[in-house]
Amino acid sequence: MLTELFTNPFSFLVWFLALLVAITVHEFSHAAAADRLGDPTPRLAGRLTLNPFAHLDPLGTLMLLLVRFGWGKPVPIDPFNLKNPRRDAALISLAGPASNLILAMVLSFLIRFPFFPFIGLVGYLFIEVLKPIIVLSVILAIFNLLPIHPLDGFKIVAGFLRDDLVNQWEELAGLGPFFLLFLILPFFGGSIIGNIISPIISFILRILLPGPSLI
Repeated sequence: MLTELFTNPFSFLVWFLALLVAITVHEFSHAAAADRLGDPTPRLAGRLTLNPFAHLDPLGTLMLLLVRFGWGKPVPIDPFNLKNPRRDAALISLAGPASNLILAMVLSFLIRFPFFPFIGLVGYLFIEVLKPIIVLSVILAIFNLLPIHPLDGFKIVAGFLRDDLVNQWEELAGLGPFFLLFLILPFFGGSIIGNIISPIISFILRILLPGPSLI
């Protein structure tokens, strides 16, 4: 994706804007869910906003630009403000990927069943802008559902474990970033993580997007 900055600046701009939208929706949803469940920490930290620059993580954004796998800046959560810390933390974590998938489905509906504003050349260009948002939203959702710390899937799994297994699961958190890095690094022309989630992403995009896949 980053090479398009020099070969196709317009395409790069469209994909970068799509990146901003996907990450903003994802992180804002974490903040909104936490606020709804009684934790004001994200709001006090300025994260309950649709301003994309409040949610960008430098490394996560770079990874998305390079390999289209990445993440936003983690939303701060104080579990002591939650009535049921483990369950609510899982719900807060689930809110990000869920919002990305919902956004992708809504935009897919607009593309498949266009109405008046989408007719003509302007409508065609607008639809072409929506497609990358759908692609990156699905990628961000599926990637973050992986049960590896610090991704959302790790806390989602913790929310469903029996009490006697939670401590053992959370002990794996310290190894998460190293394991994640190992999975992301390309071996023999591709990353392990790409081989795991690419089929899932492609399957979802075949449902949501008409025509050939954009990935």
